[in-house]
Amino acid sequence: MNKIIVIGCPGSGKSTFSKSLHKITNIPLFHLDMIFWNADKTTVEKTVFLDRLLKIIQNDKWIIDGNYGSTMELRMQACDTVVFLDYPLDICLKGVYKRKGKPRSDMPWIEPVEDDREFIEFIKNYNTQSRPKVIELLEKYSDKDIFIFSTRAQADEFLTKIQKSYL
Repeated sequence: MNKIIVIGCPGSGKSTFSKSLHKITNIPLFHLDMIFWNADKTTVEKTVFLDRLLKIIQNDKWIIDGNYGSTMELRMQACDTVVFLDYPLDICLKGVYKRKGKPRSDMPWIEPVEDDREFIEFIKNYNTQSRPKVIELLEKYSDKDIFIFSTRAQADEFLTKIQKSYL
Protein backbone atom coordinates (compact mmCIF):
# COMPACT_ATOMS: atom_id res chain seq x y z
CA MET A 1 0.00 0.00 0.00
CA ASN A 2 2.07 2.86 -1.37
CA LYS A 3 -0.07 4.59 -4.00
CA ILE A 4 -3.56 5.12 -2.68
CA ILE A 5 -6.61 6.91 -4.03
CA VAL A 6 -9.54 7.76 -1.78
CA ILE A 7 -12.80 8.33 -3.64
CA GLY A 8 -16.47 8.71 -2.82
CA CYS A 9 -19.39 11.09 -2.90
CA PRO A 10 -18.73 14.64 -1.69
CA GLY A 11 -19.36 14.74 2.04
CA SER A 12 -18.40 11.09 2.56
CA GLY A 13 -15.27 12.08 4.47
CA LYS A 14 -12.57 11.40 1.88
CA SER A 15 -10.31 14.12 3.23
CA THR A 16 -10.82 13.15 6.87
CA PHE A 17 -10.11 9.51 6.07
CA SER A 18 -7.07 10.48 3.97
CA LYS A 19 -5.66 12.66 6.74
CA SER A 20 -6.00 9.79 9.22
CA LEU A 21 -4.35 7.37 6.79
CA HIS A 22 -1.53 9.86 6.19
CA LYS A 23 -1.01 10.31 9.93
CA ILE A 24 -0.73 6.53 10.39
CA THR A 25 1.43 5.74 7.35
CA ASN A 26 3.31 9.02 6.82
CA ILE A 27 2.63 8.58 3.09
CA PRO A 28 2.46 12.05 1.43
CA LEU A 29 -1.11 13.30 1.07
CA PHE A 30 -2.45 15.33 -1.84
CA HIS A 31 -5.96 16.79 -2.04
CA LEU A 32 -7.20 17.20 -5.62
CA ASP A 33 -9.23 20.25 -4.57
CA MET A 34 -6.00 21.99 -3.57
CA ILE A 35 -4.36 21.41 -6.94
CA PHE A 36 -7.49 22.28 -8.97
CA TRP A 37 -8.95 25.31 -7.18
CA ASN A 38 -7.53 28.74 -6.45
CA ALA A 39 -8.37 30.59 -3.24
CA ASP A 40 -10.70 32.93 -5.19
CA LYS A 41 -12.85 29.93 -6.30
CA THR A 42 -11.50 29.95 -9.82
CA THR A 43 -9.91 26.86 -11.28
CA VAL A 44 -6.48 26.37 -12.73
CA GLU A 45 -6.20 25.55 -16.43
CA LYS A 46 -6.89 21.87 -17.17
CA THR A 47 -3.34 21.45 -18.47
CA VAL A 48 -1.94 22.86 -15.21
CA PHE A 49 -4.14 20.52 -13.16
CA LEU A 50 -3.09 17.51 -15.23
CA ASP A 51 0.59 18.49 -15.05
CA ARG A 52 0.37 18.80 -11.25
CA LEU A 53 -1.36 15.43 -11.01
CA LEU A 54 1.16 13.70 -13.29
CA LYS A 55 4.03 15.00 -11.14
CA ILE A 56 2.36 13.57 -8.04
CA ILE A 57 1.69 10.11 -9.47
CA GLN A 58 5.32 9.79 -10.61
CA ASN A 59 6.34 9.61 -6.94
CA ASP A 60 6.92 6.28 -5.19
CA LYS A 61 4.31 6.91 -2.49
CA TRP A 62 1.18 9.03 -2.27
CA ILE A 63 -2.36 9.30 -1.05
CA ILE A 64 -4.62 11.23 -3.43
CA ASP A 65 -7.97 12.34 -2.06
CA GLY A 66 -10.76 13.33 -4.44
CA ASN A 67 -12.96 12.23 -7.30
CA TYR A 68 -12.48 14.36 -10.42
CA GLY A 69 -13.97 11.89 -12.87
CA SER A 70 -11.91 13.16 -15.80
CA THR A 71 -8.71 11.86 -14.15
CA MET A 72 -10.05 8.98 -12.08
CA GLU A 73 -8.98 6.30 -14.55
CA LEU A 74 -5.49 7.79 -14.75
CA ARG A 75 -5.22 7.59 -10.96
CA MET A 76 -6.63 4.06 -10.89
CA GLN A 77 -4.03 2.97 -13.42
CA ALA A 78 -1.24 4.45 -11.30
CA CYS A 79 -2.37 3.36 -7.83
CA ASP A 80 -2.01 0.06 -6.04
CA THR A 81 -4.86 0.67 -3.58
CA VAL A 82 -8.35 2.15 -3.93
CA VAL A 83 -10.48 3.18 -0.97
CA PHE A 84 -14.09 3.87 -1.96
CA LEU A 85 -16.26 5.49 0.69
CA ASP A 86 -19.59 4.25 -0.63
CA TYR A 87 -21.94 5.83 1.88
CA PRO A 88 -25.67 6.54 1.73
CA LEU A 89 -26.87 9.94 0.56
CA ASP A 90 -27.97 11.14 4.00
CA ILE A 91 -24.49 10.52 5.45
CA CYS A 92 -22.88 12.52 2.64
CA LEU A 93 -25.31 15.42 2.95
CA LYS A 94 -24.70 15.53 6.71
CA GLY A 95 -20.97 15.57 6.02
CA VAL A 96 -21.31 18.57 3.71
CA TYR A 97 -23.51 20.51 6.13
CA LYS A 98 -21.17 19.73 9.03
CA ARG A 99 -18.16 21.34 7.32
CA LYS A 100 -19.84 24.56 6.13
CA GLY A 101 -18.23 27.74 7.35
CA LYS A 102 -15.18 25.93 8.71
CA PRO A 103 -11.60 26.28 7.46
CA ARG A 104 -10.24 23.07 5.94
CA SER A 105 -6.72 22.05 4.97
CA ASP A 106 -8.07 20.24 1.91
CA MET A 107 -9.86 23.26 0.40
CA PRO A 108 -8.39 26.66 -0.45
CA TRP A 109 -11.43 28.56 0.87
CA ILE A 110 -14.08 28.33 3.55
CA GLU A 111 -17.33 26.95 2.21
CA PRO A 112 -20.16 29.43 2.71
CA VAL A 113 -23.00 28.55 5.06
CA GLU A 114 -25.63 29.05 2.35
CA ASP A 115 -26.34 26.12 0.05
CA ASP A 116 -24.65 25.75 -3.32
CA ARG A 117 -27.70 24.27 -5.06
CA GLU A 118 -25.70 22.88 -7.98
CA PHE A 119 -23.31 21.11 -5.61
CA ILE A 120 -26.17 19.69 -3.51
CA GLU A 121 -27.85 18.41 -6.70
CA PHE A 122 -24.57 16.76 -7.74
CA ILE A 123 -24.48 14.96 -4.38
CA LYS A 124 -28.13 13.92 -4.66
CA ASN A 125 -27.44 12.50 -8.14
CA TYR A 126 -24.10 10.89 -7.26
CA ASN A 127 -25.48 7.36 -6.79
CA THR A 128 -27.23 7.35 -10.18
CA GLN A 129 -24.76 9.40 -12.25
CA SER A 130 -21.23 9.12 -10.82
CA ARG A 131 -21.26 5.91 -8.78
CA PRO A 132 -21.95 3.59 -11.78
CA LYS A 133 -18.83 4.98 -13.50
CA VAL A 134 -16.80 4.37 -10.33
CA ILE A 135 -18.07 0.78 -10.09
CA GLU A 136 -17.21 0.23 -13.76
CA LEU A 137 -13.65 1.44 -13.16
CA LEU A 138 -13.32 -0.69 -10.03
CA GLU A 139 -14.32 -3.72 -12.09
CA LYS A 140 -11.88 -2.78 -14.83
CA TYR A 141 -9.03 -2.37 -12.33
CA SER A 142 -9.97 -5.31 -10.11
CA ASP A 143 -6.27 -6.25 -9.88
CA LYS A 144 -5.82 -3.35 -7.44
CA ASP A 145 -6.33 -3.68 -3.70
CA ILE A 146 -9.86 -2.32 -3.42
CA PHE A 147 -11.57 -1.46 -0.16
CA ILE A 148 -15.22 -0.44 -0.29
CA PHE A 149 -16.78 0.85 2.91
CA SER A 150 -20.50 1.42 3.29
CA THR A 151 -20.30 2.83 6.83
CA ARG A 152 -17.95 5.11 8.73
CA ALA A 153 -17.48 2.32 11.27
CA GLN A 154 -16.04 0.04 8.56
CA ALA A 155 -13.61 2.77 7.49
CA ASP A 156 -12.60 3.38 11.11
CA GLU A 157 -11.99 -0.37 11.63
CA PHE A 158 -9.75 -0.38 8.56
CA LEU A 159 -7.73 2.56 9.91
CA THR A 160 -7.39 0.82 13.28
CA LYS A 161 -6.13 -2.34 11.54
CA ILE A 162 -3.63 -0.31 9.48
CA GLN A 163 -2.45 1.52 12.58
CA LYS A 164 -1.74 -1.77 14.35
CA SER A 165 0.35 -2.94 11.40
CA TYR A 166 2.44 0.26 11.56
CA LEU A 167 3.26 -0.12 15.28
